[in-house]
Amino acid sequence: MPQLEAGLYQVSSLFLAPALILILAAMAYALFALGAFLVEAGQRRRADWRSPLWRRWRATDAASDDLELMILKDLEGLRIVSRSAPMLGLVATMIPMGPALLALGRGDASGVGENMVVAFSGVTLALIAASIAHYVLTVRRRWLLQDLRAIERAREAG
Repeated sequence: MPQLEAGLYQVSSLFLAPALILILAAMAYALFALGAFLVEAGQRRRADWRSPLWRRWRATDAASDDLELMILKDLEGLRIVSRSAPMLGLVATMIPMGPALLALGRGDASGVGENMVVAFSGVTLALIAASIAHYVLTVRRRWLLQDLRAIERAREAG
């Protein structure tokens, strides 16, 4: 049985570096999306501003269903980050916990500390990325659905 447990740990430890890399990528994406969101929020305050969705509709005369698919596609990255980043944070927390517990059993406080820093840093960044992505996703979804409704009204009127 100890060989099976050691094998399981070896396999799971292979996923720590990819999980941490994906957490950093999620954080970078969330910060980029937040910047784009803030720029769009500023642009939406201008009287002459038109939604990119409105411009797509004018260019293609797409039906509402097609525009809804465009909205889903535009928001897909935010949805993925907001839902998967917490799971990646859990992975980045649990993998170093094994070595931390072993170090605790040996009385090695520095080993415990080193592993806990990785665990808590990973989950903290993942939760921050997920929170930013969720906020941007929620507001952008409302904006895009309002834009879609305005397009539908314009189509009915004209």
